[in-house]
Amino acid sequence: MDARIKEVWVGVQDPHPKVGGKGFVYLDKQGVTVHWFERDLQEAIKKENAKFFEQAEMKAEEKEHHEEVVLTEYEKISTRTHLDDLSEPALKQYHSFVDGNDSVTSVAFRRRLLRQGLLEETKGHLLPTGFANLLFGKNPREASPEAGLLGTIHYEDGTEEIENFDGPLVLVPGEALKWLKDKLPNPIKRTAVQRQEANAKFFEMVREGVVNALVHRDYDIKGAKCQLSVTPDLIVIKSPGGPIKPITVEQLQSFDAPMVSRNPMLHVVFSKMEMAEERGLGLKSMKARASELGLPLPKYSWEEPYLVLTLYRTAESATKTLAKSILVQLTAEEQTGWTFLSSRTGTTQSEYARNMEVTARTAQRHLTHFVKLGLLKRVGRGPATEYLKP
Repeated sequence: MDARIKEVWVGVQDPHPKVGGKGFVYLDKQGVTVHWFERDLQEAIKKENAKFFEQAEMKAEEKEHHEEVVLTEYEKISTRTHLDDLSEPALKQYHSFVDGNDSVTSVAFRRRLLRQGLLEETKGHLLPTGFANLLFGKNPREASPEAGLLGTIHYEDGTEEIENFDGPLVLVPGEALKWLKDKLPNPIKRTAVQRQEANAKFFEMVREGVVNALVHRDYDIKGAKCQLSVTPDLIVIKSPGGPIKPITVEQLQSFDAPMVSRNPMLHVVFSKMEMAEERGLGLKSMKARASELGLPLPKYSWEEPYLVLTLYRTAESATKTLAKSILVQLTAEEQTGWTFLSSRTGTTQSEYARNMEVTARTAQRHLTHFVKLGLLKRVGRGPATEYLKP
């Protein structure tokens, strides 16, 4: 700021949970344009500095600015909660990943929570912050109505089943997955031999989506909760708040968005518990799982105030769930073509013709129709032309 620099490029987010993201917010408030390095460069930085990142959370926070930057009110002490309001099973689950030799009431474990900004010391007493209540609170909604996850299954016969997951945030993904596995024992219909492995990979995708929704949501949006909705064709996960600035929905849909966390304090805990990709969004793993299973690629969209992740349960789901106004305009052959395209980010005329086993002229006609309907956009000219999802 003193040097009046107006544009800054950042490699990766500071790994210290009490610092990460605050430099960006400070600069942004002062009118400085901030960009993040591209994903491949970020991964190189993480690899070369692995030791530093492992030790970072142990370092004392250094406040370089007179102005204290607060990302959210959840960083502050939760005046409605005390240590006794934290769930021992939730704390034990986290403790088992980070400090296996002492108890959850030990000085060492509480010092760790203090360093991470989950506890604050005031007048000689340790009190939980809002984030500690979200992560480990017995009843986090009593102090934070936005906590938790709403689950709904819409069955083919028109009936619904509802389940609310209102306990400690660290336990919610496991509880939600158990509920889904009990209700959807065979979400991917394959041979008995293939089904078990396929289902395991499918549920990994769902867990990644649920964790992302809980960790990266904007908890300052009042009256909105994370939602998990299941239909015969789709699993839809809604998370309040747009993509983390300056990430866009388009970058998320490309599965190559920079690694940035809106709530570093939450993300560190989930990463330590091996439920979240370190500093990332799990985008590549979700894309890889979908490809392995022959499913359409997950889809990100924005429905204010929610960032929406759509996971497809069958290869045909992306076609079956198109708007009726579009579906009626597609021939049976084009519908098959769209099912093929749903598992990739784009194609060329020759690739489409080869995989669909049609002539170049037919491939061109299909692709042109998809562009006209807004399903694809044409990029480039001549032999280098690509057809990409918008």
